[in-house]
Amino acid sequence: MRQIRNTTGKVIVSGIVVAGTFEITTRLPSEGRASEIYHSLSDNVATPLMRKILNPEDAHDLAIYILRNNVAPTHRPNPLETTTSVNLESKPFFENNGNNNFAFTNCIGLAAGFDKDGVAIKGLMELGFGFVEIGSVTPKPQPGNPKPRMFRLLEDGGIINRYGFNSCGIEAVLENLKSFRSEQENLLNPRDSDDNINIMKDPMKYVNATVNKIRVAFFPSPSPQVSGMLGVNLGKNKASLHETSDYEEGIKKLGPYADYLVVNISSPNTPGLRDLQKIEPLRRLLKAAVRERDALAPHKYRVNSNMREGKDIPLLVKIAPDVTDDEMKDIAAVITECKIDGVIVSNTSISRPDTLRSENVCEGGGLSGLPIRDMSTECIRKMYKLTSGNVVIIGVGGVGSGHDAYEKLKAGASAVQIYSRMVYEGPGVVSKIRKELSELMVQNGQKSVDDVIGLDHEKIFWDKRQIRVRALLSKENLS
Repeated sequence: MRQIRNTTGKVIVSGIVVAGTFEITTRLPSEGRASEIYHSLSDNVATPLMRKILNPEDAHDLAIYILRNNVAPTHRPNPLETTTSVNLESKPFFENNGNNNFAFTNCIGLAAGFDKDGVAIKGLMELGFGFVEIGSVTPKPQPGNPKPRMFRLLEDGGIINRYGFNSCGIEAVLENLKSFRSEQENLLNPRDSDDNINIMKDPMKYVNATVNKIRVAFFPSPSPQVSGMLGVNLGKNKASLHETSDYEEGIKKLGPYADYLVVNISSPNTPGLRDLQKIEPLRRLLKAAVRERDALAPHKYRVNSNMREGKDIPLLVKIAPDVTDDEMKDIAAVITECKIDGVIVSNTSISRPDTLRSENVCEGGGLSGLPIRDMSTECIRKMYKLTSGNVVIIGVGGVGSGHDAYEKLKAGASAVQIYSRMVYEGPGVVSKIRKELSELMVQNGQKSVDDVIGLDHEKIFWDKRQIRVRALLSKENLS
C-alpha cells in the first residue's frame, strides 16, 4: 500500500512538473488557441502546407471546416489594446445625418466572400474581427461558375476569382443565421450552471462539470471573445430578370438577423450586375432597398439589444474600384439622395496592372489583394470627399498590415476589411494587423480611431471633430 501511495505521489508530482514546464514555455494550456505557439503553427506551418498541397478552393473549404469546428486560432490580444493605451473601436457619428447604429468593436473586419453561407461566423469572430460580413447571398441556390474559379497570384500577393455568386440560397442562410443568433444568446445567457447539476439525475454530466472545474482551476481559459457586428451581403441570381426584387427579398428575410445589410452591385462575375451602378438603375434599386429595410417590423436583431425598427439597420452599397470619376460622382449623389448609410469601397477589379508577374494573370475574374491596394485607397479618398464624410465608408482591398489599414482610415474609411491576405499569412494576420495599427497610432499620438479617420482631408476632418465635441458637450449637459 505504501509503495502504491509513493508511486501515485511521484506520478502526480511529475505530472505537475511537466504541465508547469509546458505552461511556462508555451502558455498553451492557459491561453489555448490564442497562444503564440498555436498561432505560429497555424500561420507558419498549416497555412503554407495547405497552399502547397491544395488548390485554392479546396484550401478555402478546409479553412471554413476548421473555423466551423472550433479548432482555428483565436485572437491574440496585444498590450496596447488590453491596457487601453489605444482604442480600435469605431462608432461613426453624424449630426442630423445618416445612421448612427454602427458599432464596430474594432475597425478590422472580414470582407464578404469568405463565409458565403454564414456557417462559420462564431469561429471568424473569435479570430479577432470587429465585424464579419457573410455572403453574397442570392434568393435561390445557385452553383456559380464552373471550376476552377479561384487562382493565387503568389508573386503578386493577389487573388483572382470568378465564383459567380455561388450560394446555398436565402432559406439555408436564414437557418444558419438563426442558429448563430441562438448560440450567441446561449453563450451570453447560459441556461444551466454547472453548480446546479444534480449528481443523482445526471451523474456523467456532474463528473464532466467537476473535471472541467479542476481543469479551469489549473489552466484558466482566456476571456471569451466579444462578438462583433454581423453584416449580410446580398446579391442577385444570375438568371433573375428583376433588378430590385432579389435584393428586396434578401432584406425582408435576412434583415432581422443582420447588424447591417449590403447591396452588392459590383461583382464582375455576374453578367450585367455592374450596370446597376449607373445612375438611374442605381436610384431605383436603392430607393426600393430603403423602403424594404424601413418596412421591417421592430425586432431584436442583436443579442441583448432593445427592440429596433427596420430603419435602425444600416444599409450599405458595395461598389467597384473600376468606376470612372464621373460614375463615382453619380454614385455619391444617389447615395446621398437615397439616404444610404454607407458604402463599401471596393469590390474586386477587372483591371490587370502591368506590374503583375504571376502566370495566372490572364485568368478571367476579379482581382483582389495587394495589387489593388492603392487603387482602392484612392477610391476611398474620392468617395469621402464627394460625400463630405457624411456616410460610413468601409475600405477593402489589399489590407495586409497595420500600415495598410492606417492609410485607408486616413483616406476616409471608418473601418476596413480583409480577405486575400489570410490566404498568404494565415488567420493570425488579424491579430497582427490590430497590433501594428495600435503601435502606429500610439507613435502618432492617437488614442482612438476617430483621431485617424479622414486625416487626409484636413477641413472635413476638423469640421467633423467639432461636431463630435459639440455632441459630447451636449450629452454631458443633459446628464
